Amino acid sequence: MKNYFRSAGKDIPASIVVVLVALPLCLGIALGSGAPLFSGIIAGIVGGIVIGLLSGSHLSVSGPAAGLTVIVATAIAKLQVYEAFLLAVVIAGILQVVLGFIKAGILGDYVPNAVIKGMLAAIGILLILKQMPHLVGYNSDFIGDESFKEANSQNTFTAFENFASKINEGALLIGIVALLILIVWDGWIVKKIKKVQLIPGALLAVIAGTFMNEYFKTSIPSIALQSNHLVTLPVAKDVISFLSFFTFPDWSFITNKEVWIAAVTIAIVASLETLLSIEAIDNLDPLKRATPTNRELKAQGVGNLISGLIGGIPVTSVIVRSSANVYAGAKTKLSAILHGLLLLLFVLFIPEIINHIPLSALAAILIFTGYKLAKVSLFKEFYKKGLDQFIPFVVTILAILLTDLLIGILIGCGVALFFLIRSNFHSAVLVVNDTNNYLIRLRKDVSFLNKPIIKQKLEEIPENSFVLIDITRADFIDKDVIEEINHYMQHAHLKNIKVEVKKSRNKSMHQLFSQPNELKYEFN
Repeated sequence: MKNYFRSAGKDIPASIVVVLVALPLCLGIALGSGAPLFSGIIAGIVGGIVIGLLSGSHLSVSGPAAGLTVIVATAIAKLQVYEAFLLAVVIAGILQVVLGFIKAGILGDYVPNAVIKGMLAAIGILLILKQMPHLVGYNSDFIGDESFKEANSQNTFTAFENFASKINEGALLIGIVALLILIVWDGWIVKKIKKVQLIPGALLAVIAGTFMNEYFKTSIPSIALQSNHLVTLPVAKDVISFLSFFTFPDWSFITNKEVWIAAVTIAIVASLETLLSIEAIDNLDPLKRATPTNRELKAQGVGNLISGLIGGIPVTSVIVRSSANVYAGAKTKLSAILHGLLLLLFVLFIPEIINHIPLSALAAILIFTGYKLAKVSLFKEFYKKGLDQFIPFVVTILAILLTDLLIGILIGCGVALFFLIRSNFHSAVLVVNDTNNYLIRLRKDVSFLNKPIIKQKLEEIPENSFVLIDITRADFIDKDVIEEINHYMQHAHLKNIKVEVKKSRNKSMHQLFSQPNELKYEFN
């Protein structure tokens, strides 16, 4: 921990920014999940303190995730008893710990970089699109909703279109001022005046927005924000009422099939989201530190175990909070831990003060974070890399915008895999000729997908030719391809074509080919 406190000057301000972003997200995701509001706060506290302490990630921040909203809402509706759902969260946590021990964390390494960067850009665009209505006071969906189809029968784009007629003047003014503070502070003042780097622009934006609304209440009451436009943190009058916010799992449901189905679903989806988020945040880390993924799964499992035991909804590593942490200047996991502690202190001691914060000021912070994630320069960078990188990048963005995070990433991976196969397809077979002398060189991995082009090229060779089939550079040749070449060598003499196979360093591979004009296949 000594190393963490060396960067406290950066981590403490960053933790304040993260807790300001996390507060409405914790409440919004709990609301969207059909769970008690305080369950989101519990998940945020556990994600910060418990997972922060156990995780090997330096910059990732965990808490309730929008990607689990539908799964949580469905599970609660099926089980009908919230305490039974908490049992599913506990079991999911245990399953995640098991996944960590069997080293399932390696799965995140198989996601292409273009898809990871596309995911980050998509989250950035989503933040801008989803938070613009909240910036102007149109709170039709819950803060933190990332899905294309919203609970109110609208979608990302129709909600964006409709908010123009629902503008709240007070929220709009506060949102614009907050955005201007963020742009000017982070884009100009911090660069010019080094001494103010420890003061986060997000904190100034929130303070300014809060004071503006207090001024509206006394001087311009017609545009003052009502409680539905402010943070709504549960307020406990005393210790007993605070303890009543906590709920405990009902172990009598341990034999319920639906509990186990929900647990397995939560464990798998939460683990995938965590691995993808970790991979993305490691990409954003200025110091390029790598997170031990198996340790992360264990940490997330313990986090979900504890969250379920005390009444919280499931947690994962979350890109939005983690991105805000990175851009706020955090250096170590101290920021994530402190954000969890601050959440706890806020609900214990100053919930009334927190409930004066305008949602539009917080929306401005998320929009500014979104802009940093989806800069135009990122699109230019991938365009310069070529279509095999640019297309998976763009497809991932569009798929996430039109579906959800996991489906979008799967689609992006599918497109990236297509380009990988396509690249291998074209580079695996080289055909050149000089008059009637032909060279067919097989390189890298020659799969059954290459069989049609090899067959076509062989049949196009004219009579009275010489063909050299070079397999010295092939690491793997599919049996279908070997059979096709053997078949060609057996009838090539009918066209007076001489065929020679250049020996491979792999003797066993060479022996699979028949000698020219032989009347049998050799596969042994």
